[in-house]
Amino acid sequence: MLVENQCPLQALNTFGIAARAQQLVRIADESDVRAVLDDPELRDRPKFVLGGGSNIVLTGDVKALVLKVEVAGRRLVGETPRHWIIEAGAGENWHDLVAWTLDQGWPGLENLALIPGTVGASPVQNIGAYGVELQDCFDSLDAVDLESGRIFVLDSAQCAFSYRDSIFKHAAAMGLQGRRGLGLAGRALILRVRLALPKAWKPVLGYADIERRMALEGAVVSDVTPRRVFDWVCDIRRHKLPDPAVLGNAGSFFKNPSVTPEQCADIIARDPKVVHYPMPDGSIKLAAGWMIDACGWKGKTVGRAGVYERQALVLVNRGTMQQPCTGGEIMTLAKAIQTSVYERFGIRLEPEPVVV
Repeated sequence: MLVENQCPLQALNTFGIAARAQQLVRIADESDVRAVLDDPELRDRPKFVLGGGSNIVLTGDVKALVLKVEVAGRRLVGETPRHWIIEAGAGENWHDLVAWTLDQGWPGLENLALIPGTVGASPVQNIGAYGVELQDCFDSLDAVDLESGRIFVLDSAQCAFSYRDSIFKHAAAMGLQGRRGLGLAGRALILRVRLALPKAWKPVLGYADIERRMALEGAVVSDVTPRRVFDWVCDIRRHKLPDPAVLGNAGSFFKNPSVTPEQCADIIARDPKVVHYPMPDGSIKLAAGWMIDACGWKGKTVGRAGVYERQALVLVNRGTMQQPCTGGEIMTLAKAIQTSVYERFGIRLEPEPVVV
């Protein structure tokens, strides 16, 4: 086990924020976690699990012990009459996994192409795009308890997935008699993720951008293949979203809020053009990007933090490699946007990234 002291994190977060880890350990498998827990100087330190750094805002140097997840491997581990079960190490690149499954003839992840980050981060965030969420194809995962070193398995129900949320994003509250409740934030490190990909594949096409692409190409459902959906999604994302390697960002910065039909009707009465989508549970999802744009933020810059000119839902690093924006600048801009949206629509936007 190699402990890296004062490790730069600028290249390890997609916002490109300059910060340092007081100490960092790279995790290639569970034995590295056990080595940390067997070390008397490290085992009791607070720990911060870092994957691809695509969903975090660093507001300063990280004093907790950073565990950089680099568990590799991709393989088919089983089949059922309805699914292929594939497994990937938590350190694998997510988009590379999506492309690999299609190359193997195992569709189902194509709508999730080009989402930045690692496989291990995908269940934490319950990543989703273009009508598909991770929970739709999730089978199970292996994780290690950062206190005991014990490896455990969680299925979909145990991960408590919801919109951009899971059990891994919540800290465990102390209950009666000092017992901890649900919540695995800071308590577990994901090692491997297994996904169930359908043998009877059906395209998910009910998203406006994909429908427009189909109309533009004159495509009908019978013409659509998994590879074609993959290519559409990649092309759409490249046109709408900045490449983090070129312009630092963390993807969509705010969650799309859900409201009741009555709340939506009230907003429509004041802003008839508000973009909204009815959900299966009867709620209405509002397009946060549209609301931010309506408040005049698209393309604006405050300090070295800005709002992307093509998609108001994305905040970007307008600084340079030598003088990047800080996490504080990002959060100052985010709070100003939240205030504007609340004052106009009465809606409180919730950030997606974890603020560290």
